[in-house]
Amino acid sequence: MGKILGIGLWVCIVTLGAVYGSIYLATAPAGPSEEETKTAALELVRGESITIPVIGGGDVTGYFLTRISFMMDKEKLNGQDLPTTELMTDQLFTLLVGNKMVDIGNVSAFDVNSFREQIKTEMNARLGEGMIDQVLIEQLDYVSKDAARKAADGGSKPMEMTTVVEGETVEENPASSGH
Repeated sequence: MGKILGIGLWVCIVTLGAVYGSIYLATAPAGPSEEETKTAALELVRGESITIPVIGGGDVTGYFLTRISFMMDKEKLNGQDLPTTELMTDQLFTLLVGNKMVDIGNVSAFDVNSFREQIKTEMNARLGEGMIDQVLIEQLDYVSKDAARKAADGGSKPMEMTTVVEGETVEENPASSGH
């Protein structure tokens, strides 16, 4: 009788140990994923709101209202001597002024991904390869010259805008240094 009781107790202890071990190993924290490691090496640099004139036929026909932010390499960003936000604004303005980006009559044909890729390529060419990892379009709207003039003259209606890209919500990373 004592042997059977001892064997039963031994089986219970081994079973409980095996269950505890399998639960512990199943819930053990996995190492950081590749995506988490990449995100940790990036920093959000918020762009400024800028107004870009659209020139057609030798005259200003309207304005693009845009705000574009970037996910940038933290290490390369820390090595920059120049003010990053102003440098990005200058490069965006140079890149986009006079450039026939969008056919206002057919906004749905606008290719957002190629637009992002063009900005990323041009910015990396100026700032250094691999500096910009991701382009985040927070706002890209078009306002005709006439609508802007009516709003400036104190029109009672809100200014008429054509939304080219629905903006992305960009949340500030609490660990970022706010360049």
